[in-house]
Amino acid sequence: MGSIQLQNIVKSFGETKVLRNVSLEIHDGEFTALVGPSGCGKSTLLRVLAGLEDLDDGSVSIDNIDVSMSRASDRNLSMVFQSYALYPHLTVGENIAVPLRMRELNSTQRLPLLGSLLTPTAIKKNVSDKIAAAAKMLEIDHLLERKPGQLSGGQRQRVALGRALVRKPKAFLLDEPLSNLDAKLRVQTRSEITQLHRQLKSTFVYVTHDQVEAMTMADRIAVMVDGEILQYDTPENIYNKPSSIDVAEFIGSPKINIFPAELINPDHDSKLKLGVRPEHIKHNDGTYRFEVSICHLENLGPEIQVQFKLPNSDAQFHSRFDPKYLGQLPIGSKAQLGFDEVDCHIFDDKGRRLEPSKTKQFFEKLNQAA
Repeated sequence: MGSIQLQNIVKSFGETKVLRNVSLEIHDGEFTALVGPSGCGKSTLLRVLAGLEDLDDGSVSIDNIDVSMSRASDRNLSMVFQSYALYPHLTVGENIAVPLRMRELNSTQRLPLLGSLLTPTAIKKNVSDKIAAAAKMLEIDHLLERKPGQLSGGQRQRVALGRALVRKPKAFLLDEPLSNLDAKLRVQTRSEITQLHRQLKSTFVYVTHDQVEAMTMADRIAVMVDGEILQYDTPENIYNKPSSIDVAEFIGSPKINIFPAELINPDHDSKLKLGVRPEHIKHNDGTYRFEVSICHLENLGPEIQVQFKLPNSDAQFHSRFDPKYLGQLPIGSKAQLGFDEVDCHIFDDKGRRLEPSKTKQFFEKLNQAA
């Protein structure tokens, strides 16, 4: 079992409040991503969960047992760091064995030097079997005698995962584990981590600033801004039913277009905002149409991304079109774009998404005024 309950977590560094009454419940076996911009508190929250940072208020429970005052070593959690944190003088096998040997040290209260303890001849058979099983699962069993300096970034990441794996923890905590990898390797490794989660059926808590990682890997996503969780939901709901403008703008690339409502209907409440994602902007189509000026165009092969401006506005907006429109949207030209009601999100003056019934009322009034 590996369910996690965080209740009203508060954490400050000096005068700076980093976590503001954060509550989160993660089900056993669930893959949860903590996502948000740099400095939002996601890594601090993970470290509080791991026991590497003391909390100022609130509680941390694992399987409904309060571990708020427990040491990190007593929480039975495995953490994978951004830097991998491998011992350069130890082989891959010896690095994977570290948590097993440290657990043995803690149980016997012996403190010999790490380097002399972790020679191949000192590793007991049950430890050796666990190393072999983890290495085989991660396809690094042929690297057990190499040192970290002889490995690629992706291989070092697998060693760090293997070291976490051998402990059979309550949950795996991963803090930006792919940020040091190149783009191609990130895609490959995130697929491997997702497959590992499905194979182990264990709880994963994954910190990232990369929305693509969160959307493609997680069962549920917690979007964090300024030490608070703005929305905790499935990737589908985070994208299609964002709770606020902040959530809507963080998830999606190019980001969602936020139009002042008066640009659509000058007689309507100017405090409202209307959100339409780039892929829902249509060329010469849609119930609600408007004239724009084409500012910039990027040909990405399978699609073109178009930046445009509305009349009397310096703000730039984005759309995504089929490449067949490439010749019809030259930079500097005028174009008719549009969207449909079903693809819109309406936000109030505090940036909160309106309920469907109120959104429907907005468009009913808009249609009556037309």
